[in-house]
Amino acid sequence: MEKIITFEEFTKVDLRVGTIIEVNDFPEARNPSYQMVIDFGSLGTRKSSAQITTLYAKEDLLHRQVVAVVNFPKKQIGKFMSECLVVGAVKDQDVCLLSPEILVKNGSPVV
Repeated sequence: MEKIITFEEFTKVDLRVGTIIEVNDFPEARNPSYQMVIDFGSLGTRKSSAQITTLYAKEDLLHRQVVAVVNFPKKQIGKFMSECLVVGAVKDQDVCLLSPEILVKNGSPVV
């Protein structure tokens, strides 16, 4: 069993819905990855990278809504500064992105 956390600890994680508005190859990454710009509405845009090239083509990601953690500190990945963490589920060592079933407002919290 994983470490048990309290509900209060969970509420510290700020999960939000955003729309991918730009996707680029990330050839400098150690593993095949994309660089993305995600629109979080009133929170603005944030950059992220993800190793999702096996399951997703760039054109399939554009305008797709995703869920991301927006209150982690920025992380330098090579020359790229990641500003949020897009979340997904692991399927056979690949990451499948999590997203709302219906269109919601960018910046909507995940509860």
